[in-house]
Amino acid sequence: MLVTAAPPRRLALLGGGFSTDEDGLLDDWVLGQVRASRPRVCFVPTASGDALGYVERFLAAFGPRRCEPSVLPLFRRESDDSALREFLLGQDVVYVGGGNTANLLAVWRTHGVDRVLAEAYDRGTLLCGISAGANCWAEGSHTDSFGPLTSLPDGLGLLPGSVCPHYDSEPGRRPSYRAAVAAGALPAGWGVDDGVGALFREGTPGARLYRVEPDGRGEAVERGVTPRRLAH
Repeated sequence: MLVTAAPPRRLALLGGGFSTDEDGLLDDWVLGQVRASRPRVCFVPTASGDALGYVERFLAAFGPRRCEPSVLPLFRRESDDSALREFLLGQDVVYVGGGNTANLLAVWRTHGVDRVLAEAYDRGTLLCGISAGANCWAEGSHTDSFGPLTSLPDGLGLLPGSVCPHYDSEPGRRPSYRAAVAAGALPAGWGVDDGVGALFREGTPGARLYRVEPDGRGEAVERGVTPRRLAH
């Protein structure tokens, strides 16, 4: 009897990419994680309300690359449930953009995208994203979805724990996230600097970020993960 091993489940948290960086290193790194010679890359701009400018930047960045870029709009949905599922399961990479994490989760659940992405994850599709597109995969996140920085104990739960993007670049992110973890408002998790790509295989990190967890005395401690610098 032939037994085929299940593909590894993988997630990538991005601290940059086409929308914020000019060097393109993180986008090249994402494509380098896929074995296909011309990977199919779907951009999901839900968190930005399917902002046209964001979509155009994605297509401008990935169109010239050795890949097959596409976009999944949900605010003007173009396919039924069956076609949407077939489309997403046919992707090698699902790349989620930034914006409002809470809104993204609500829209995905309304359209059943959350369930399809979990299925794609189990099938080996690389799921990745920046900001809200990084937050969404975890059990909870640190977000400004409601205005001020706050804890959102909600997410798809594909990545155990919580995520805080922009860990080094937005004032208040670091102390606020550490306080949330220390108080138990969010589970222990990962603080992601801008400019970093962190790859998780079955929940194991593969790049620089910060592990933030309570110390049992009402505070939180962080442990940096050693980076591997990408070449220009």
